[in-house]
Amino acid sequence: MNLTKKMYIGGKLVDGTGPRDIDNPATEQIIGQVAWASSVEAEAALQAAKAALPVWSKTPIAERAAWMEKLRDEVIANEGHLLDCIQQEMGKSLKNAREDTQMLIDALHFFAEEIQRIRPETLPDLQGTHEHKLVHEPVGVVVAFLAWNFPLLNLAYKIGPAMAAGCPIIIKPSSQTPLSAYAVGELCEKIGLPAGVVNVICGPGAEIGDHLSASTIPAMLTLIGSTNTGKHIMKVGASSIKRYSMELGGNAPALVFADADLDLAADIVCGVKFANAGQICVTPNRVFVESPVAQEFTAKVVARARAVKVGFDPSADIDMGPMVDQRQWDSVDALVQDAVAKGATVLAGGGKPEGIEVGSFYAPTVLGGVTPQMRIYHEEIFGPVVSLMEFQSEEAVLEAANDTDAGLASYVFTKDAAKADRCADQLHFGEVQINGVKYQIDLPHIGIGQSGIGCDCSHLSLHEYLVPRRITRALG
Repeated sequence: MNLTKKMYIGGKLVDGTGPRDIDNPATEQIIGQVAWASSVEAEAALQAAKAALPVWSKTPIAERAAWMEKLRDEVIANEGHLLDCIQQEMGKSLKNAREDTQMLIDALHFFAEEIQRIRPETLPDLQGTHEHKLVHEPVGVVVAFLAWNFPLLNLAYKIGPAMAAGCPIIIKPSSQTPLSAYAVGELCEKIGLPAGVVNVICGPGAEIGDHLSASTIPAMLTLIGSTNTGKHIMKVGASSIKRYSMELGGNAPALVFADADLDLAADIVCGVKFANAGQICVTPNRVFVESPVAQEFTAKVVARARAVKVGFDPSADIDMGPMVDQRQWDSVDALVQDAVAKGATVLAGGGKPEGIEVGSFYAPTVLGGVTPQMRIYHEEIFGPVVSLMEFQSEEAVLEAANDTDAGLASYVFTKDAAKADRCADQLHFGEVQINGVKYQIDLPHIGIGQSGIGCDCSHLSLHEYLVPRRITRALG
């Protein structure tokens, strides 16, 4: 397979400074090339988006929605090719890749409908001397920086509300996974989307990322990535007053109480932890298990870890693919080795899966005896490693769970509704998932603390891309 892609700027597919090879982390084989951007292409994308703003922002909402539905139809018609791109650039299983494409399909439809529900609001006047109207307008040009773990899901979170709100957007996918984003640019060109409404470029972050952030053209910078990357973008973006919407790193706790359905808890912890090779920002990093059931729960998690089917076959029923690259593999292994050196026990996995020599695969791993003295307790793992530790009391586990500056997701497993409510009230995370897990485009995805600013998904996300204006008229 040879996937060759161009950038999409100003309504056209363009070459950049030269092609860049893209490889498959499962096979270590080059599977395609993408046009590579420099600051020249970054500036061209900024100018194209700037030129599109006066037109797109004033395009009737129904017409914008129609363009979004047209793009959605093309995504559906070309889903097979998009799946090929995702699987080849990440080594993902077919099931995991379909989560990406389905989210893009859902996002385009959801936000095309949601924008049509926003209406001017009438505000009361306490003295009765004036009438007031609250209206919403696009925030302006948006630059979106995407993480590599879900190439099209992450793109969906940004392109949906931006297009709906009337904001031209420049999308910079990760340099590790640009193929599928470039393929979306091809679909935009195919349907004849108005020039500059969507632009897709990729290149070295230090060059084009900083160029985009430092420009005074964007009114908003949005990111899915690490906390450190978010800090850097905000620092570089201080050339002008901008809005920021960022979903950043996590360190999710899972609290498994003695009265929980242990099979359900093990299914969810392992399901979220081993899907996408653990490269998920909301995956449980620290799993706290109440002492009376710790041995039983540990056995269930170990059994599930050992049953995970690891490998790469675009059409087979594979549970888990590789890490995105060797650097990520090394990062995860360093956390495991640090934990072992400080007393943790490897109960399953660790290192390369048995029988797999090629590719950046990491075995589904379970660590017992994890403590706060270990790096893996405090740092986002972003890999297929379950870290287990015991707790004695509700008060103690809540204190331990909140012992992080991250605040993205958390999990509670208990049959006691009152206990679940107490935990939900005291866990300082943007999301608390009780006895289950659910993510979809109409549900807000929120990070607090060092895990983010603003919101992805739902009607709340749409308001990130809109600014309110008050119009007041004196009576009489």
